[in-house]
Amino acid sequence: MSSSRARTARAERALATRQRVLAAAAPMFVRNGYVETTMADIARAAGVAVQTLYLSFGSKVAVLEATLATGADNQPNGWLADVRAEPSGPAALGRYVEHATTTVERRFPLDAVLRAAAADPEPAELLARTRRAELAAHGQALDELSEKPAFTTEITVQRATEIAAALLSHETYALLVGTQGWPLQDWADWAARHLAIDLFPPAQRG
Repeated sequence: MSSSRARTARAERALATRQRVLAAAAPMFVRNGYVETTMADIARAAGVAVQTLYLSFGSKVAVLEATLATGADNQPNGWLADVRAEPSGPAALGRYVEHATTTVERRFPLDAVLRAAAADPEPAELLARTRRAELAAHGQALDELSEKPAFTTEITVQRATEIAAALLSHETYALLVGTQGWPLQDWADWAARHLAIDLFPPAQRG
């Protein structure tokens, strides 16, 4: 086997091992929580040595971070292209809200694990980093929306980003969908209506 083929084979094996670890770790974190889930438990469920797990990820919080990342889109910026391509501001807003709410739903079980573990320093730092990344993603969407006709002149793009991040947050999902039992689409429609009023006021649409 040539050296390039050997490298490719090793990379494929490493990727397969990583995917097996994440597939085993995600339901274990959700079922048992972060603290009660050990690296030995994950290694055993994935069929790998604990040493392999540490060599591949480095720490348990890194495994949790990787499981959270598996909830992302295969094409992370595909939704942003859809927002950019839509000429109508309210319609582009609808595309953004659809993406944001389905992403929250997909990631919510593991996000809840992370929030529950945030009394510990490493999960707390990961939670802060995750929220910064989410706010940055909202900021990308609002930058695009601010270029659409009739975007509000009453608030700044930064303030609009903060409003959107609050309405489309894991915490709002937990309250309305988790506790109050709203269907996901009801939450998405409610958020879209309120954001449309703030971001594309009827008086500015002509």
